[in-house]
Amino acid sequence: MADRFKELSQMALSELNAVFDRMNDTTVRELLEMIKKAPRIFLLGAGREGLSTRSFAMRLMHLGKKSYWIWDDTTPSIGEGDLFICACGSADVGHENYICEQAKNNGATLALITASSGGFIAKIADKIVMVPAAAYRAVGNFVPSEQLMGNLFEQTLLILFDVLVMQLREEMNITASEMVSRHRNVE
Repeated sequence: MADRFKELSQMALSELNAVFDRMNDTTVRELLEMIKKAPRIFLLGAGREGLSTRSFAMRLMHLGKKSYWIWDDTTPSIGEGDLFICACGSADVGHENYICEQAKNNGATLALITASSGGFIAKIADKIVMVPAAAYRAVGNFVPSEQLMGNLFEQTLLILFDVLVMQLREEMNITASEMVSRHRNVE
C-alpha cells in the first residue's frame, strides 16, 4: 500500500500537467490586463473553487490591488469600472448566476474562469478564461480526471492563481518586500 500513495500523487500531478500543457499566456493575457487596469476587483467562487479564489483575492490585496471577497460583510457595493471575477467550473450554479447577473446589472465587467463550454454565466460574461480541467457538472473539452468530482479544476485554480500573481508582480514591478509589507501583521 505504500506505493499507492506514490501512484495517486503521480496521477494527480500528471493530470495537472496535462491541463497546464493546454494553457499558455494568451489564455490569460486579457485577464491579466483587466486586473492591472481595474481600480477594484471583486471575486466569487463556491465550495472548494471558492477556497482557491479567496486565496487569489488575498494575493491581489498583497499586490496592492483593492480586492474584495464577495461573501465578506465588509465588501462594498459594486459599480461601473469594477472587475468581477467568478470561478465556476460548470458556469451554471444558481446563487452564482444571480450574483454575476447583479454585478453586471450594476456596471461591473464580468470575467469567468471555467472549464465549461456552456452555462448561464458563460452567456453573460464579458471575458471567459477556459481552464481545461474536469470540473463538477462541466460540459466541454477538458482533461479528464480519475479524481473526485471537481478536484482537478479546483487544484488547477489554486496553482493558476499563484502563477497569475507571479506574472502580475513582475509586470507591475512590485517587490516581494512590498507584498510582505501588506501582509496582516497582527498574528
